Amino acid sequence: MSAAAQSAVAAAATGPTPEPILEIKGVEAFYGKIQALKGVDITVGKGEIVTLIGANGAGKSTTMMTIFGAPRARRGTIRFDGVDITGEATHRIARMRIAQSPEGRRIFPRMTVHENLQMGASLDKLKYFSEDVEKVFALFPRLKERAEQRGGTLSGGEQQMLAIARALMMRPRLLLLDEPSLGLAPLVAKQIFAAIAELNRSQGLSVFLVEQDAFHALKLAHRGYVMVNGAITMQGTGKELLARPEVRSAYLEGGH
Repeated sequence: MSAAAQSAVAAAATGPTPEPILEIKGVEAFYGKIQALKGVDITVGKGEIVTLIGANGAGKSTTMMTIFGAPRARRGTIRFDGVDITGEATHRIARMRIAQSPEGRRIFPRMTVHENLQMGASLDKLKYFSEDVEKVFALFPRLKERAEQRGGTLSGGEQQMLAIARALMMRPRLLLLDEPSLGLAPLVAKQIFAAIAELNRSQGLSVFLVEQDAFHALKLAHRGYVMVNGAITMQGTGKELLARPEVRSAYLEGGH
């Protein structure tokens, strides 16, 4: 079956694609003379969880950082809710209510949990601060117990919860999550994935998830993309990609 025919079958199986909130089209990005992204095409629909999987160094985190202009896309376009943001400054992109929980968490270690959440709240949303804090505490009850504890003294899982909660304080329309399960115990990682699913289910939050844990990411996602050496090599629903033998052998621990 040709690639075009495979795409048509996939489209028929998955039904109509939601209206896009994020469109990455033909994006190329470089670090100096080294090309990191090679004509990347990714779409995230409104209300979808979309995941990007691939080996370490494939270009997944670069894809996410390019959305915010660091590095800047040298070719191609990035559109958010129909608006071209390819050349916009990073702070202007953030003001469009795109929130990111970056790889490595990057919380403020000397600040308390409560102070970290204050740093995440946008200035024009401060009137909702108390309400939003209660929402993230309901999602992550452990943070409520640690509200006055310094971020640097939290466990790895608690720091990841805090990083996601801080991103949620800006009331995002699109949440970008870069390796949220990295370095976490399996049970804690499951809690993080369950929280992402709940955000999407209860709030209709659009999520773009970059993950090395392909199994849990594809189980969670409505759709997924596979990246190899800076290029998209496969795409489909999470269920479809989980069933692909080449995905199973390369990313699911020998097919398990």
